[in-house]
Amino acid sequence: MGSPAAPAEGAAEPNAGAVRLRVPASSANLGPGFDALGLALGLYDEVSVRLTPSGLTIDAVGPDSVPADEAHLVVRAIRATFDELGLEQPGLELRCVNRIPHGRGLGSSAAAIVAGVVAADALAGAPLGPDGRLRVATAIEGHPDNVAAALFGGLTVAWYESAVPRALRVTPAAEVRPVLFVPAVRQSTEQARGALPDRIPHVDAAVNVGRAALLALALSGAGPAAATGRERSRLLFTATEDRLHQPYRLPSLPASADLVDRLRGAGIPAALSGSGPSVVALAVGGGEAAAAIGVPAPGFSVIPLTVDTEGVCVETIDS
Repeated sequence: MGSPAAPAEGAAEPNAGAVRLRVPASSANLGPGFDALGLALGLYDEVSVRLTPSGLTIDAVGPDSVPADEAHLVVRAIRATFDELGLEQPGLELRCVNRIPHGRGLGSSAAAIVAGVVAADALAGAPLGPDGRLRVATAIEGHPDNVAAALFGGLTVAWYESAVPRALRVTPAAEVRPVLFVPAVRQSTEQARGALPDRIPHVDAAVNVGRAALLALALSGAGPAAATGRERSRLLFTATEDRLHQPYRLPSLPASADLVDRLRGAGIPAALSGSGPSVVALAVGGGEAAAAIGVPAPGFSVIPLTVDTEGVCVETIDS
């Protein structure tokens, strides 16, 4: 998005003020849940937004370079949300502490979009509500899986109803301990989608339907509640099998493919995180998390995480 759009004639001004947000990373797909399942992770970007009479100031801290102008994704999401609400475009002061690695399949763009949408909505008095925030964020991102997880936390299932994005969330089982393996290399979602075929065999689609349904149940705290940790891990191992996107993406990601094979060879549920190149292990309990951390992963940073259950958090700060 370039320059701010001109306000409609008679457009109102957003409320003055400032907000601070904390937005989680997310892992989408989780194997078979292509463009539908998302898991919010305990790794956060922090964003502060202050309205000013004019101008744009961005102070960004983090390992990845980001634009310092209207091309900044948080700014673009703020502008799009104010346009959606029919409000004049204000001046902005942003401070961003970026901890979610970019281009690694961890929902960094979704986190930035959610930060901008929720900041603008909060500064306008929150007229959008949860459904409106999901709709606007999805329109910017292009698909709802990561933005749903970043908005609502926990495990989310996202879909479209008459072209309108919807999502449900559940709280995952407390013993689920995600372990992330993050490489130094980056990959764009557009590049990863380019590897996907237009059609897949009917038998593969049928397998994925069953695996995705099993994955949602096995991850959910309301799922096999009586299952032991070992039984839940066994279910997750089966449930993270995928025939829809990973067989087509992994050949161009040999290091990620090798790591997924080694983790699964050790009996640990593992899959690409989103479109990759990061890998997520859905360990059950501290022992399996430690086993996942112990699998050799040359070229990857190993990050044990919790599941985020809150989603984006926003608070008003002194203006």
